[in-house]
Amino acid sequence: MSVLVGVVGVQGDVSEHREAFRRAGEALGIDVETVGIRGSGVVPDCDVIGVPGGESTTISRLLRTEGIDEEVRQHVENGGGTLATCAGLIVLGNTDDDRVESLGVIDADVERNAFGGQRESFEADIDLNGLDKPFHAVFIRAPVVSDVGDDTDVLAELRGDTVAVKQGNVVGTAFHPELTDDHRIHELVLRGYDD
Repeated sequence: MSVLVGVVGVQGDVSEHREAFRRAGEALGIDVETVGIRGSGVVPDCDVIGVPGGESTTISRLLRTEGIDEEVRQHVENGGGTLATCAGLIVLGNTDDDRVESLGVIDADVERNAFGGQRESFEADIDLNGLDKPFHAVFIRAPVVSDVGDDTDVLAELRGDTVAVKQGNVVGTAFHPELTDDHRIHELVLRGYDD
């Protein structure tokens, strides 16, 4: 089996996500080819996409400017596997911050910088549904999910706050799984993209 994974490359941990998807594919015995998405016309060819962290206002603006936003929306609506991390979760979810043009394809309300600014960044081991042992998560200016819709499952909580969700073939995390050597969350997305 061969899978084409596109990682939105307008800002954020693009190379780290591409490497994590490649390693996840190796672990699953799947041939993974990765490509950066910097303009329109790439997403429709992808089986799986990743929307990395970064600055959510910038990412949302560049997605619209480059014509990627509607392709991402269509990919999710068609059931394509998707991983949205940190700012990616903000952009794909719903936020009341009018500086962010959220796509609203994850039925989850997301609060930006809920754990504080850069100085309040931290790491923590979290239990995540679907994984057999805790995941060491890196939180950098991390959001939290304040509310989820009926079709969105909570995958993980930390200190009473929701930090990972799943809706269909979309996984969203408030943390940065690509910054660890643990690629199990990327595996979850690869395993489920064609369910």
